[in-house]
Amino acid sequence: MTFSIVARCASTGMFGVAVSSSSPAVAARCAHARAGVGAVASQNVTDPRLGRRALDLMALGASAAEAVAVLRQTGGPMEYRQVLAVDAGGLSAIHSGPKALGTWAEARAENVACGGNLLADAGVPQAMVDAFGAATGHLGDRLIAAMRAALAAGGEAGPVHSAGLMLVREVAWPVADLRVDWTESCPIAALAALWDLYKPQLDAYVTRALDPAAAPSYGVPGDL
Repeated sequence: MTFSIVARCASTGMFGVAVSSSSPAVAARCAHARAGVGAVASQNVTDPRLGRRALDLMALGASAAEAVAVLRQTGGPMEYRQVLAVDAGGLSAIHSGPKALGTWAEARAENVACGGNLLADAGVPQAMVDAFGAATGHLGDRLIAAMRAALAAGGEAGPVHSAGLMLVREVAWPVADLRVDWTESCPIAALAALWDLYKPQLDAYVTRALDPAAAPSYGVPGDL
């Protein structure tokens, strides 16, 4: 009931996750990323602890493959789970348990890993990888391109209702954590529109946190 992408921008070192599902608020459970460390999606009968643990392992020096291997051995009922990871070196790894729901598939390349379950077509993850590789510009734009490619390739077997996008870079918090937690229309289209709104303001929000005196105008009534 979910398809997702984890990725690293080779030029900036930024990490990102994008995910969509038929269930509500998917990004709240499945998207994990840490600046300078990596990005992880933990999905299919989701255990959010797996994402956090994979990041902890990579922060200690494990590669994405090593972190996923540790989870396979120690993460409980991993036959039900999908875990996608990308590390600071751009290496990617995926675990898909044999009890993942419906048609499940995975694909990966340098700096990117994609996977899904209850898919309409097993080619969806590869279509996402290809779209990410072909896209240019900001990492957020490339993640949105991959999610749109997933829909074009068939997406989930049923309609999706939620989506999310998380980006991290040099600060300790996500510089973007955008969510469409439920909609009867297309959540990926709504997420893309939200990203288009947020993208021009992203740097200003970081500056306001680090140095308010240097921040641009808020553009609201009462702004001095």
